[in-house]
Amino acid sequence: MNVRAIEHVGITVPDMEAATRFFVEAFGAEKLYDMLDAPLGGPEVEAGLGIPPGAVIASIRMLRLGNGPNLELFSYTGVQQLQPIVPSDFGIQHICIYVDDIDAAANRLEKAGGVLLSRPGDLPGGDAGPGNRYVYTRTPWGSTIELVTYPSSQAYERHTHLRRWRPDLTEPGDHEIQAQ
Repeated sequence: MNVRAIEHVGITVPDMEAATRFFVEAFGAEKLYDMLDAPLGGPEVEAGLGIPPGAVIASIRMLRLGNGPNLELFSYTGVQQLQPIVPSDFGIQHICIYVDDIDAAANRLEKAGGVLLSRPGDLPGGDAGPGNRYVYTRTPWGSTIELVTYPSSQAYERHTHLRRWRPDLTEPGDHEIQAQ
């Protein structure tokens, strides 16, 4: 088995158009396509996705975000939804987006309707290094997104030959399939 990378991250949103607008305005995401021609529900869908009875997928949209995993946005109807989890809850609790200029990215996120939980600060511990910074943020609907940049080597690198995956430094267009 050859594991290559995380291909996409699925995020349930309360309003598909507003969420798409947020990711486009905050991060320059590109809408790739909508997956459904009509809402999708029923016992097979409920069992296959582990969703409650009566939940209906109203829409699914795939977004391209830089050189990292794609974002798959889901919108549901027919079921009461809970508030987004916070980092102290069990489960997948945030996504992290690598940016080159964290201050500009934080400002852009705020202008798009997101909320900074603090100002960008220095990465601690094994992530530390000159200019290595992060900030936790919230989307307009309450999901947690971390912004991170680590232009310098990280402190942990002095103690092991192993390395974290880093975003590709090429442009997304470099990976586009050329028409024959």
